[in-house]
Amino acid sequence: MNMPSVLVTGGAGFLGSHLCDRLVGAGHDVMCVDNFHTGSKQNIAHLIGRVNFELIRHDVWLPLYVEADRVFNMACPASPVHYQSDPVSTVKTAVLGAINMLGLAKRCNARILQASTSEVYGDAQVHPQQESYWGNVNPTGPRACYDEGKRCAETLFFDYHRQHQVDIRVVRIFNTYGPRMRPDDGRVVSNFIMQALRGEPITLYGDGSQTRSFCYVDDLVEGLLRMMNQDELVGPINVGNPAEITIRELAERVLRLTGSKSRIEYRPLPADDPVQRRPDIARARQHLDWHPGVELEDGLKETISYFRHLVNQ
Repeated sequence: MNMPSVLVTGGAGFLGSHLCDRLVGAGHDVMCVDNFHTGSKQNIAHLIGRVNFELIRHDVWLPLYVEADRVFNMACPASPVHYQSDPVSTVKTAVLGAINMLGLAKRCNARILQASTSEVYGDAQVHPQQESYWGNVNPTGPRACYDEGKRCAETLFFDYHRQHQVDIRVVRIFNTYGPRMRPDDGRVVSNFIMQALRGEPITLYGDGSQTRSFCYVDDLVEGLLRMMNQDELVGPINVGNPAEITIRELAERVLRLTGSKSRIEYRPLPADDPVQRRPDIARARQHLDWHPGVELEDGLKETISYFRHLVNQ
């Protein structure tokens, strides 16, 4: 049986590298494309040399002329620190990257999955967020480069599907954590763990009552693969963990699991930071038979172990 060849853009990033692991392990020929703006060669170093893995340094702003049966479009900085550091680059990656990868999929008659985001819902006024919700995004705010870039990418995917019959899949990814997160990415899980391990103050923005729902990376990758491998639904579909926790509770849990004596320090809430975030995953349960299986406590222990190794190097 011939396994489909797979292209993964952003394949050296946090999510992309875990996805490459699963695909290579399953026997697919995998092309990992990354410009290493936020990805790292360390994330995929163990795959280099495998007969069915190829690394291509390339920017998705530019067309890519390769052949693939399936495409996972994962390329884009995903943390506020990184996507706000060069917002024009973020928009170009999201929009031009989508155009170029959709063009590749059209030419190759490939199935293509867009890694979209819960940020398309903005500061949601509907809770939990269902796929039918159109969102509440500030188009001129500091987060818009990412939020609107991903919204435009979704538009392009559905227009290529309607106009050119490209075989698309669209997944909206909610907060994900686990090993290979960058220690400097500014996301709350990595921030809290690194601060706790270094004995620095835990920086809590706002009063800590805002909520998030955290999905462990292995569960997330399983959801992506199930979405790509089914023929029933193009999406969009939410993939995330519906177990909601306040940011204050997360900080306290990280302090307990690390054994840190760090104190909590409060700072002003950033502009347009969502107050609540929790996915409705009824569609994923129904169409993918998917739901997260890793408890937050267990996932945090694995993530803390990863960061503790980095700190002690």
